[in-house]
Amino acid sequence: MTDKNFLDATGLLCPLPVLKARKRLQSLASGDLLTVHADDPAAIIDIPHFCTEAGHSLETALMDQTPQAYVIRKK
Repeated sequence: MTDKNFLDATGLLCPLPVLKARKRLQSLASGDLLTVHADDPAAIIDIPHFCTEAGHSLETALMDQTPQAYVIRKK
């Protein structure tokens, strides 16, 4: 995994984890994976919702750990 495929959004509050994930995904090719770490309680709702709305696939969501870990596949 390269730095472009990892986003550390710990310490950021809503809506910043989603906004930063959206920006990072723009630089990736279709089918690439982005791993996002976040500790904002709202990310549990916001990141899956973002993926659904934007058409990305949420491959993994580990929400019962701190930080939460999300693996997003770009559409």
